[in-house]
Amino acid sequence: MYQLKSYTETNSIYQASEILINNENAMIIAGGTDVLVKMRDLKKSYIDKDLVGITRIKELNEIYKDKEENIIIGSCVNFTKLEENEIILKNIPILAKSSSLVGGPQIRNMGTIGGNICNGVTSAESASVLFALNAKLEIENINRKKIIPIENFYIDHAKVLLKQGDILSKIIINKKDYEGFKGVYFKFAPRNAMDIATIGVSVMLKEKNNKIEDIRLAYGVAGPIPLRAKNTEKLSINLELNEKNIDIICDNVLKETNTRNSWRASKAYRDNLIKVFTKRAILNLIGVDYEN
Repeated sequence: MYQLKSYTETNSIYQASEILINNENAMIIAGGTDVLVKMRDLKKSYIDKDLVGITRIKELNEIYKDKEENIIIGSCVNFTKLEENEIILKNIPILAKSSSLVGGPQIRNMGTIGGNICNGVTSAESASVLFALNAKLEIENINRKKIIPIENFYIDHAKVLLKQGDILSKIIINKKDYEGFKGVYFKFAPRNAMDIATIGVSVMLKEKNNKIEDIRLAYGVAGPIPLRAKNTEKLSINLELNEKNIDIICDNVLKETNTRNSWRASKAYRDNLIKVFTKRAILNLIGVDYEN
């Protein structure tokens, strides 16, 4: 049962933002894979809302490269499109891979990358990948437009930096943040499909002469919000890519993560997964088979 007050389909960011600013009861809906579930469950803050649909806004559904070869992704692009898009597959296959692990086919056909981010949950498959890619977010309303790093967007669990009237319009990945890097994303969940991540690990690596030139280590479900292990990244620069150094990196990551016990997994189990999957990711990126 859905208990809503009204629904308005919009055709521009300005129109959507204007409705949101003038009506405190209004709420954005894109793919609806989370909003409709919460409405069906009669969650208190989702009852009798005035829904504002944004999926028909053309610019929110585009993937392209700008003049500087930065990759621009509209916030209403769904996961199936991300999984199959040639620009994504050729330049940032780590995002295509993580998109392929979101829910089932029906969810990927409806769920959008913007909704996945704006939910603010640490388990979102796209979040840690976008942290590793140093993604920037373009946020618009009727009065202004601003671009912020994704790591500044997450405030706390399920809380993001959006004010009434704000709309996440684009995800921007600069050329310098993907060119020359290899990347891999690992999701661990008790079931093979349609499950929430127990741990998500994203690693981007740039190597030269078997040494680490640059590395990004990003994690989901390793804290209340997605996070980067930036101190470990710094100490990794210029390290030779051998097993001893990779173990040092994996051990050090735990100084920067903040896992917890839950019914899904214990803290000790999650910490072990972080080490195992970080090592597996780095070995994978340098073409070495992982042996546990």
